[in-house]
Amino acid sequence: MDQSKSLKKPLNEHSSVKKTIAVLSGKGGVGKSMVTGLLASEMRRRNHSVGILDADILGPSIPKIFGADEQVFQTEKGIRPIKTSTGLDIMSVNLILDNPTDPVLWRAPIVGNMLTTFWSDVNWGEKDYLFVDMPPGTGDVALTVFQTMSIDGIIIVTSPQDLVAMIVEKAIKMAKMMGIPVVGIVENMQYFIAPDTGKRYDIFGKSKTVAIAEEKGIPYLGSLPIDPKLAEAADRGSIEFYENDSLEAIGEKVEKFK
Repeated sequence: MDQSKSLKKPLNEHSSVKKTIAVLSGKGGVGKSMVTGLLASEMRRRNHSVGILDADILGPSIPKIFGADEQVFQTEKGIRPIKTSTGLDIMSVNLILDNPTDPVLWRAPIVGNMLTTFWSDVNWGEKDYLFVDMPPGTGDVALTVFQTMSIDGIIIVTSPQDLVAMIVEKAIKMAKMMGIPVVGIVENMQYFIAPDTGKRYDIFGKSKTVAIAEEKGIPYLGSLPIDPKLAEAADRGSIEFYENDSLEAIGEKVEKFK
C-alpha cells in the first residue's frame, strides 16, 4: 500500500476545494509567503473563490500581509477562517493565538496535529483554489502536508542566485517522491525597475531559472520584481490590492493548470 495515500485526512465535510496548490521553496528567504499571497490575490481578482492555509506554523506571516488581526472561532460546521477585504479566506496559527507576536514553541507532533486541524476542522466552504503556504525547506512539516492533505500541484518559488539549481532540484525530487505534479516555477526578486528612469536592472545577474526549468521539463510561470510598493503594501496589510503585469501573466498560467 502507498503509505502517503493511507495517511490522507478528509477535508472538512462542509468544504469543497477544486484545486489545492502548495507553494514551496527549497530554502528560506525567497519570499515564498509573499508569492503565496500575491498568487491567491491574483486568482481572487479573476473571480475565483480562494483560500490560504498557512502551513508555516512556526513562522506565520500570511495574516500580517493581509492585515488580518481577528481570531477565528468555532461554529457547528467547523472553524470559520478569517475573510479578507476582497473575500479571501485565510487560516493561520496567528489567528488562534491570544498575542500574534508570541513565539510558537511546539514540537513536530503538535505542529502536525495543527496542520490536520487546518485541513479537516476548518470550514473552507466552496473554493476554486486553496493555496498552502509551506514552511521553508523539505523537512518534517512539508512531509506531513503532502502525506495528509490532498495536494493537486506544487508551485516552486526561487530567487535568481547561484543556489537556485540545488533548491529547485530538492523541491522537484520531493514532488516526485510524493507523486504530486509541479505546476511550475515562480522566480521572485529577479529584477528592479528604477522609478525615475524606468530602466531595468538584474541585480543578481543573469537568471538561470528559465534554463533550469527547461532542463527539468517543468513550466516557468514567470518572474516578479523587487518592488518597494509591494513591501509597503505588505507592511500596511494590503497585499491583495497590489497588481503588476508580471503577476497577471503568472495567474493566467496557473489558471490553465488542470
